[in-house]
Amino acid sequence: MSDERLDMLSEMARNRGLKLVRSRVRSPGKRRFGRAGLTDSKGKSVFGMDDKGPIGKPEDIESYLRNLGASDWGASLDVAVLPRKRKPTRQPDAANDREPPVEKPKTAPRPPKPPKPKPEPVLKIREAKPADAADLVRLMKLLEHDVDAKGGRKRMAALAKQKLPQLVATLDKKVVGLAGLHAMVAIHRDRPVGRITILVVDKEARGSGIGRELTHAAEALLKKLGCGMVEITSNDRLTAAHAFYRHMGYERTSIRFMKKL
Repeated sequence: MSDERLDMLSEMARNRGLKLVRSRVRSPGKRRFGRAGLTDSKGKSVFGMDDKGPIGKPEDIESYLRNLGASDWGASLDVAVLPRKRKPTRQPDAANDREPPVEKPKTAPRPPKPPKPKPEPVLKIREAKPADAADLVRLMKLLEHDVDAKGGRKRMAALAKQKLPQLVATLDKKVVGLAGLHAMVAIHRDRPVGRITILVVDKEARGSGIGRELTHAAEALLKKLGCGMVEITSNDRLTAAHAFYRHMGYERTSIRFMKKL
C-alpha cells in the first residue's frame, strides 16, 4: 500500500476520533504485511486488530471509516453528543385555526458495518506423526513419488528409531508442507552430512514463505544433530525449486547419479 493512501486513512481516522495503527512488517509475503487497524483515543481496539497488532485489509479499513456515522464518532471519543434545547415558539393562528406542525423528515437507517476480516491462518512447523501419513502421501505424489500411507508410516517409524524426525508445516492444523530429513556419516567428512531429501508445499499454499520456514527448521534440526553441512537433492526437471534453493544460499557442487537395484 502507498504511503499516500495510508496518510489518507490516518487523516480519516483522526477526523473520527480514532487512530490508524500500521503494521511494522516491511517484508512482502510475511504475515501482517500491509495490514492496518483502528483504536480509540485510549488505545482500545475498534476494528481490524487482534492481540498481536493490526490484521485488517486497507480496503476494509477505508470502508469502515466511510460508513462510520456522527454518532459513532462521539462514541469513539467517549463524548456524549446532546442536542441543543430550543425554546418552544407559539404558532400564529390563521382563521382561528392553528397551523399543523411540520413533520420532521425520517432519518435514513445507518448502513450496516462491514464484517470483521477473518484472521490470518496460523503457520506451525512440527515433527510429523503417524496420523499425518495420508497427508504426506498426498504431498509426495505432487512430486510423482509412488507411495502409500502404510509404507509412509513404516518408514517414519524406522527414521524415528534413528532419531531423525520428519517435519511438516500446518496452517490452522491442516498439513500443507513436508521436509524429509536424513543424516549420514561419510568416510571423507569430519562431521555427519545432513540431507533434505524432499521439500514440498501444497499448491494452494505456495508463495507464502512456507518452504522457507521449513528449510530453516530443517537446517536448525540437522545442526542440532551434529551435522556440519546440509545437502538438498532435487530432480533435474524442477528448475523453479533449484532457483529457490539458490535463493536460500545453497550452491550446486556436484552431480548425483542413480541406478536402481
